[in-house]
Amino acid sequence: MVVALPCVAQFVIVLDVTIVAIALPVVQSDLGLSTTLLGWVVTVYPLVFGGCLLAAGRVADRFGRRRTFVSGLVVFGGASLACALAPSGSLLLVGRAVQGVGAALVSPAALALVTAARPSGAARGRALGWWTAAAAGGGASGWVLGGLLSGWLDWRWVFLINVPVCLAAAILAPRVLAESRAAASGERAVAGGAPAVAGDTATGGHRAVAGDTATDGQRAATGGEPGAARIRGARGAAAAIDLPGAAFVTLGVGALVLALSFIADGGPWLAALVVAATLLLTLTRIERRAAHPLLDKRLLGRRAVLAPNGVAAVLTATTTPPMLLCTLHAQHELGLSPALAGLLFPPFNLAVIAASLLGPRIRRGAIPGGLLAIGAGGALLAVHLSIPTMLIAFVVMGAGLGVASVASTARGTEAVGPDDQGLASALLATSAQLGTALGLAVFLPTGFVAAAALAFIIAVSWQGLDMEVRGERRPRCATG
Repeated sequence: MVVALPCVAQFVIVLDVTIVAIALPVVQSDLGLSTTLLGWVVTVYPLVFGGCLLAAGRVADRFGRRRTFVSGLVVFGGASLACALAPSGSLLLVGRAVQGVGAALVSPAALALVTAARPSGAARGRALGWWTAAAAGGGASGWVLGGLLSGWLDWRWVFLINVPVCLAAAILAPRVLAESRAAASGERAVAGGAPAVAGDTATGGHRAVAGDTATDGQRAATGGEPGAARIRGARGAAAAIDLPGAAFVTLGVGALVLALSFIADGGPWLAALVVAATLLLTLTRIERRAAHPLLDKRLLGRRAVLAPNGVAAVLTATTTPPMLLCTLHAQHELGLSPALAGLLFPPFNLAVIAASLLGPRIRRGAIPGGLLAIGAGGALLAVHLSIPTMLIAFVVMGAGLGVASVASTARGTEAVGPDDQGLASALLATSAQLGTALGLAVFLPTGFVAAAALAFIIAVSWQGLDMEVRGERRPRCATG
């Protein structure tokens, strides 16, 4: 359950991208949405999600990953209920934006809880394999569930399905997940998955946090009120949060994702890019002066951190555009209906799931091998585009994505100390979001060849870069 619960949450977060996309025609008909507003119903969720990730990751490190995880589930579940009850397109849009905030709180905290529970060895590799498989399963299931729920019941069930899952996960989390946070927050991190102290059964299975006793009726050993150490830790964490930095990184990354999406959609990308650059430059000035910077330059300047994040961006940049191009080709050129075109995706996602579960067993060459597979699939699509070649290419690319994703996630979280696991998880997720937006902006108009070429180039050059990365030592203490 320590690994399963965060994986279920990640499944639901990814599910909400595709499950809504397939139900859009019914939503438009029911609420009378314009084409522009309808597009924003899909876009605003990943936009807010990507913009808030870095700030949410640091919040998880400072305030506690379990606490942030549960808070995000409550926000996401509440926003899903609001979306289901929305009487107009504008309120649905607001609900989708709040969903993005909740998802940003959940995702990095969930991955940090997984890495804290399985800090090393084969168990960590298997846990990260399940994590990647859960994300792929969410993407695949969305196409199927969205069509079934919106067709057989009502489009509002597309959002209502999230509510019981979030409620159950929020209730179970304090019982099965141990709290962990950066030691600098003023409270000792609790070992991931450690059993509660004796006497904890009276509190319904909640795990004790350092500084508290097992029961609420007793005073802490220090003589203070129950939970006093935790309260002091939370106050220290609040003081350590760089609020201006959190605001500017959220707005800056969000503006950058928006600018990249505008390039693909023909929107005012230059204006959005100028805004993003201004916000991010201001962020660098804020971070130089902050007593507790949100993004420590010692962390971001290390190759061991940058390399896996770069791989995460390349993976999404080289796989998302071919998927979309094949979908458009299947509908416009081959005459398939949207429902039948959606059936092209399950083989891809099943390949990702299978490769993710097998990936931890591949000790060497997982990243270049995965990139080569993605490049080979893209090259096949560039040579000949038909349903058989698409299915073959999707399986090959999905296998490459699964193997390389597990390896890059492992590298990205192992490259930092335990105090920065939330931020490391957020960096990986943000890189993937930016990679998707950049891939759609660059490779959607240029086609399969350019995406395949990038995958081949990174795969070939990885060996030299990997030798430099392995030369760096993993930090033993917090970096910020």
